[in-house]
Amino acid sequence: MDPIVMLDSRQEAALQAIADKFIAQHRGDPVKAFKEMIVLNGHLQERLDALTAPRRATR
Repeated sequence: MDPIVMLDSRQEAALQAIADKFIAQHRGDPVKAFKEMIVLNGHLQERLDALTAPRRATR
């Protein structure tokens, strides 16, 4: 399991502002915004996995 990230009050306020904007982009629907975030994180994880995968020799 990944460790839990601890935020100070300034970081928490900044994160809340970003979350509010992201939800607003999804017409105020937090579930729709959450689903979009899951999809975006999945795409990013696939790209990271591709970058860290052992490269095969192309000969």
